[in-house]
Amino acid sequence: MNRESGSATAIGAAAIGLWACLAALTGASKSVPTFEALAITFAIAAVAALVGFLAMRGPAGVRAGLRQWPLRAWILTTVAIFAYHALYFAALRLAPPAQASLINYLWPLLIVLFSGLIPGGTTKLGLPQIVGAILGFAATLLLVGGPGPVEASGTAMAGYLAALVCAFTWSLYSVLNNRINAPGSEPMIVVCALVAILAVLCHLAIGESFVMPDFGASLSLLALGIGPIGAAFVAWDHATKHGKLALLGAMSYAAPPLSTLILVLTGQAEPSLTLLAATLLVVAGAGLAAFGGRRRTVASPDLPVSQG
Repeated sequence: MNRESGSATAIGAAAIGLWACLAALTGASKSVPTFEALAITFAIAAVAALVGFLAMRGPAGVRAGLRQWPLRAWILTTVAIFAYHALYFAALRLAPPAQASLINYLWPLLIVLFSGLIPGGTTKLGLPQIVGAILGFAATLLLVGGPGPVEASGTAMAGYLAALVCAFTWSLYSVLNNRINAPGSEPMIVVCALVAILAVLCHLAIGESFVMPDFGASLSLLALGIGPIGAAFVAWDHATKHGKLALLGAMSYAAPPLSTLILVLTGQAEPSLTLLAATLLVVAGAGLAAFGGRRRTVASPDLPVSQG
């Protein structure tokens, strides 16, 4: 792994850490309807990204960065981010949150597999990566708390299906984003704004009720827009273009146990040995995936360095 690839992978790890806060913040803002919450958080994300890039690049740099993406990158990113979040919010409202979240967290496993199976990748799928992904998936299973009754109503099944589509949407986006490799992340400013506009249109089209967020929900929406939905997507955009996808996929399994730990610290969940066991499995899985990535990298030119 070269220095640029290692740095990009570390940035991706930061995005995963931000996403670990998603469950707790979403729980604190669930009184706000789905598309209204989506519109508010992505509008905040667009403003935060604009301010951040202006501070780093200046107006001229931002204008130049916005012209770097080809049309296919704009379409892929906007559609994927909007679809993923619409499905994610729906899944957690239709199905039991623990099961829906588990199904959604199949996306790290799918990234590891797709990065080695889809032609044109820079990594080759090896046994260590496969075993590491399996260990990570076992950790997410442990976080559910073991075997138990599963709700199988029509509404719940629709939620499970939405969560499954979430997993495929995000994993395919991450791998295809790496293939396109459009330079720079400044266009994420506009992508966030477009997602907010699409959410408003859906809010109006389905006749969703408007709910004025209370103080707690407002703080949660603000934090979501700046962190898990704002900075995290800019970081992940860069990471999936220049980082090690197989390693990013394995590292993504840290999100479920970290999310659970945050819920415990905020009093929304009880600590258990399950969390400890899952954390150990995540560490083992990430280590195996990292070893496999070093030993089985495909001989190919390095990914281009971002011009952003």
